Amino acid sequence: MNNHLKGLIITTLGIVFVVPDALFVRVIDAEPLVIAFWRCMTAGTIIMIVTLSWKGFNGFSAVLRTGWPGVIYTVLIGTTAPGFVMAVANTSVANVVFIFATIPIFAAIFSRIFLGEPFSRRMVLTMAVVIVGLGIIAYGSAESEIASWKGDLWALYVSCAFAAALTAVRKVKETSMIPAIPIGFISIALLISLFVAPLPAIETQWPVILAHGAFIGVSSCLLTLGPRYISSTEVALLVLLESILAPLLVWAVIGENPGVWALMGGAVVIGALLVSNLIALRRNA
Repeated sequence: MNNHLKGLIITTLGIVFVVPDALFVRVIDAEPLVIAFWRCMTAGTIIMIVTLSWKGFNGFSAVLRTGWPGVIYTVLIGTTAPGFVMAVANTSVANVVFIFATIPIFAAIFSRIFLGEPFSRRMVLTMAVVIVGLGIIAYGSAESEIASWKGDLWALYVSCAFAAALTAVRKVKETSMIPAIPIGFISIALLISLFVAPLPAIETQWPVILAHGAFIGVSSCLLTLGPRYISSTEVALLVLLESILAPLLVWAVIGENPGVWALMGGAVVIGALLVSNLIALRRNA
């Protein structure tokens, strides 16, 4: 098996494992911060065990030597976990994943601001269309009973934070930042534990809570490893699968209808990014 095929398989598996994430948040019967605590703690512990068995403590010491870029990456990645839970808890799953699809747009903006990389004409046009799509989603939130601008803002924060983390990590390309993920997750979990009582939830729901953490842990490792073997454009195309599959899964399992406006706005966002990435892939080829 060549590296390119291996990268496609690993990245696709990573997407498959992250698709049920929002469904787990919906079915766990606990307040959002409790879900966020266990999401961070279980996933962080699993990733830490894998990292220690793979690289020992050398990986963690390498992350500590990355300076401010490493600190920024760790903090931002850590905050995306509770941010995701708060987003799903306050708006529709469709709105959340459609807004998450804009991560490449924010990454391009931050790269322009902090790395001095120019915008291509393709990216400018993509941004314009995506903004229209986000406007449709925002309008639909005001018309829907299951959607809210509060959750939309949380989803927008997660998109910005993740894009900023990806921009920061480009300053330390030579260092594997997988060990930073458990540091960020577990640190945030300990911070959350100061404000909530997480133990009652796991006493009665430990199978689904542990499964949630396992899915996120496996997905995080796969999505960090797989993209090393394929282009960023191919990664962006595969990531769009989550935006399509996650709301469909929630709709099928618990009957959460995303609504016409969310579907229309999501179609605009996904369509713009799909066309943009296909053009980039063709040019690269």
